[in-house]
Amino acid sequence: MSATVPVLTKKDFQTDQEVRWCPGCGDYAILSAVQAVFPELGIPREKFVVVSGIGCSSRFPYYMNTFGFHSIHGRAPAVATGIKVAHPELEVWVATGDGDSLSIGGNHTIHMLRRNVGIKVLMFNNRIYGLTKGQYSPTSEFGKKTKSTPFGSDARPFNPLALALGAETTFVARSVDVMQGHLKDTLKKAAAHQGAAYIEILQNCNIFNDGAWQYLTEKDARTDHIVQLEHGKPLIYGKNRDKGIRLNGLDLEVVQLGNGVSEHDLLIHDEQYRNPVYAFLLAKMEEMPGFPTPIGVLRSWNDVPRYEDNMANQVKDVIAKRGAGDIDKLLRSGDTWEVR
Repeated sequence: MSATVPVLTKKDFQTDQEVRWCPGCGDYAILSAVQAVFPELGIPREKFVVVSGIGCSSRFPYYMNTFGFHSIHGRAPAVATGIKVAHPELEVWVATGDGDSLSIGGNHTIHMLRRNVGIKVLMFNNRIYGLTKGQYSPTSEFGKKTKSTPFGSDARPFNPLALALGAETTFVARSVDVMQGHLKDTLKKAAAHQGAAYIEILQNCNIFNDGAWQYLTEKDARTDHIVQLEHGKPLIYGKNRDKGIRLNGLDLEVVQLGNGVSEHDLLIHDEQYRNPVYAFLLAKMEEMPGFPTPIGVLRSWNDVPRYEDNMANQVKDVIAKRGAGDIDKLLRSGDTWEVR
């Protein structure tokens, strides 16, 4: 008889720790969504591990009733990679922020993604350093005035999704903290993916960068500024669903439906397109004047081996050829000295 997984609820993933974020912080909404989705995955609670670095988002492991590591600044991907390689059967999730993962942790992030380690990354993007009280971050807008850039930032911001796609991440998506239905659906899709999954979650810091995503989250403006990506469906948006995105040569363009332009002229979203160039075009849309911001799954490509599987196979092959090895013999091989 096979063991049955006990029925879990959201409460099973809540801890006795007081949740300590600023009142109104978007992190509460993300935590609620994750705690609601985990019990629906049919995975035993002891199989989950949540890893974080440093920052407001990095309190996450304290509030998740799972195994977890609160690691050091920017190194969550490295710690998570070690866990996944040692125990591939575990469900490893990383909670990180735009500062933690794209500044000091940028190098670790891109290499974890390019290796296709089977880890799910939740990147909270509020365009600011919140924990250290409002300095500009790698995603802050050009010209952003903060405590560390009183005359405006001179640096171009990172586009997190374009960066992930440049590393050829096999699952790349975006959602928004206050859009709970969409966020939960995106988390479920990421959980079902076999390789590395990168989810940018647009999140509000109401203390140090309030309204960073207001043009996307206000209900009256949302429909004209967001295009929801749905696999196999045309890129159409607008309050009256009368606008769309089509391909013109190698560029995307916004078109008004009518006057000879129909849904048949629009791009049909294909999240499973092998070449990441299509998803890269989508990721860059938000930087183009007059274009909406895409949310949903930009890319989902499963036909890439996972790093932990490659490593396990390599170890197995070497042991078969050369034996199990002896760590003591290895340490004592070559030139050694005895210090008295």
